[in-house]
Amino acid sequence: MTPVFMPVGTRATVKGVTTPELHEIGAQVLLANTYHLFLRPGSDVVALNGGLHTFMNWDHAILTDSGGFQIFSLADTLKLSDEGVEFRSIIDGARHFWTPEENMRIQQELGADIAMVLDQCPPYPAEQILVADAVRRSADWAARCKAAHTREDQALFGIVQGGVYPHLRAESVERTLALDLPGYGIGGYSVGEPHELMLESLAPVAAMLPEDRPRYLMGVGNPTTMLQAIALGVDMFDCVLPTRTARTGTAFSSTGRMNLKNAKFTRDTGPLDPACSCPTCTGYTRSYLRHLITMKEMLGATLLSVHNLHFLIDLAHRARSAIEIGSFGSFLADWLDGPGADDY
Repeated sequence: MTPVFMPVGTRATVKGVTTPELHEIGAQVLLANTYHLFLRPGSDVVALNGGLHTFMNWDHAILTDSGGFQIFSLADTLKLSDEGVEFRSIIDGARHFWTPEENMRIQQELGADIAMVLDQCPPYPAEQILVADAVRRSADWAARCKAAHTREDQALFGIVQGGVYPHLRAESVERTLALDLPGYGIGGYSVGEPHELMLESLAPVAAMLPEDRPRYLMGVGNPTTMLQAIALGVDMFDCVLPTRTARTGTAFSSTGRMNLKNAKFTRDTGPLDPACSCPTCTGYTRSYLRHLITMKEMLGATLLSVHNLHFLIDLAHRARSAIEIGSFGSFLADWLDGPGADDY
């Protein structure tokens, strides 16, 4: 059921969080990354273990990102052509060459429920001519991915690119929709563009995508941005933000971000967030959590990760409930007027 926030398990694990804990906080879909799993342990090892579901001991849905974002974030090490992309391993420096067909082979071997096409993700800012070339190449690669994708129990999602150029976004939507895929990612955001510019260019893209197919805003996990994107029609989100911030001692809350390293929490025996029903908030005090964080105990990062993930999963669930009863407009307005909206 959407909208949904998907915890990120880059290397087939959500950092510091166990499968039972993910079940307990209501996770429906996990995301794993093709680039990292290709490097280690290798898609063949995952397949030997029965595919990602068995490998991770996860019986709900899994989505694999193609790894394109990771490859193109290492721009100084890659060689790009229309045929594919050559890149250097971040582990041992070995060079690899991916075509769309090879990327599909790897993702099908990993065995997730949803696979993403291989695309070119340009940085921000980027000149229009570079973004236009990325749109053309991504569309061509998507068509090749569809032709190479043969696994019937795995859905293949397209990806819309185009940066912050409205006409290039429209062109990318048109070319991607022509493939008639079961879902569509909206990529090329969260790469440094201003928040307002992202929402401005996202609105027409979301409106052009079909309402009967999932619309997935890739790499976004800011609570306020999530709700604003849901208002535009986005269904799916993922981001490393909740677990990454947890590992720095920061918790999401209904009143904004909380830095548990702050000395004011030393003797605070209240729950982390009184409005939250997650295992962390119902079982531990702010004082104890601060103790774990300041002592660098790994349990501290785990408990904050569980809380932060629950916070976003529950936020998406509450948005769904508001949509069902026709009150999402007031739900969003209450959030934007609340004490925490500007802190994210």
